[in-house]
Amino acid sequence: MALPAPVLVACAAFGGELRAPVVSAAVARGLERAGVAPPPELCPVAGGGGGTIEVLLPVLGGETADGFALIEGGGSAIVERAATAHATGTRVAAAVDAGAEVVLVAAGGPDVEFDGGAGAVEAIEQGGGLRGAALVVLCELRAAWTQRPPAHADELPRDPRGIPMTAAGGGLGGALWAHYDARLLAGAPFVLQELGFDARLRAARAVVVGEGRLDRGTLEGRVAGEIATRARQAGVPCHAIVGEDAIERFDARILDLQAILVASTVAEIEAAGEALASYL
Repeated sequence: MALPAPVLVACAAFGGELRAPVVSAAVARGLERAGVAPPPELCPVAGGGGGTIEVLLPVLGGETADGFALIEGGGSAIVERAATAHATGTRVAAAVDAGAEVVLVAAGGPDVEFDGGAGAVEAIEQGGGLRGAALVVLCELRAAWTQRPPAHADELPRDPRGIPMTAAGGGLGGALWAHYDARLLAGAPFVLQELGFDARLRAARAVVVGEGRLDRGTLEGRVAGEIATRARQAGVPCHAIVGEDAIERFDARILDLQAILVASTVAEIEAAGEALASYL
């Protein structure tokens, strides 16, 4: 008798030490402890912010450096947003120095201090500029700039207000778009495409998503929402394990999540995975 299709576990980081691979593995252990067979398929995910390098590097190959990774034989690089815009720009400059002709900047969402990204531009110029390299900014949410800090407004060659995704990274996306004609991409679809996610989803009997906080932002571009939408369209049941459930019930119905379980430690996440088996 053939075994059923596997459960696909596609969790993002909950923050801190609860990185995407750690969360996904904990869910899988819980499912297996409950007797779910065959073993779940692990597919840690990210939405174009923190953790993007960690989930893509095993698929794309390459080597890591200080805050960035060189892929595609060194012709491209992925840079993750640092604690400040200036430090992020320094990483971009280092990737260009390393020979990258295309630099993917995992800027994340607008849920950081809005500084307009001026420091990033300053650091890139101090590092010698892009020297022909192209920038692609991966953005977690679609939010646009709604303000222009007075100290920075007169320096922008283009107005980012109202342009989708320019608020990424606290305005980092808008700054790089305005100064360097950076291409702004929704991070979740980009990462899922690189992971070959759609084919893996179609081969699964259910999918489990995870993120630190389930809220309206989940609907507005974060990777858990993107997966839930694709699961609904593919007719694959989708379940969620989250650190905090703060979503309105109407929004939850839009996502069509079959179960939402709350867990905030590795042990709790593993227990939630075990409990989730009763919904499969």
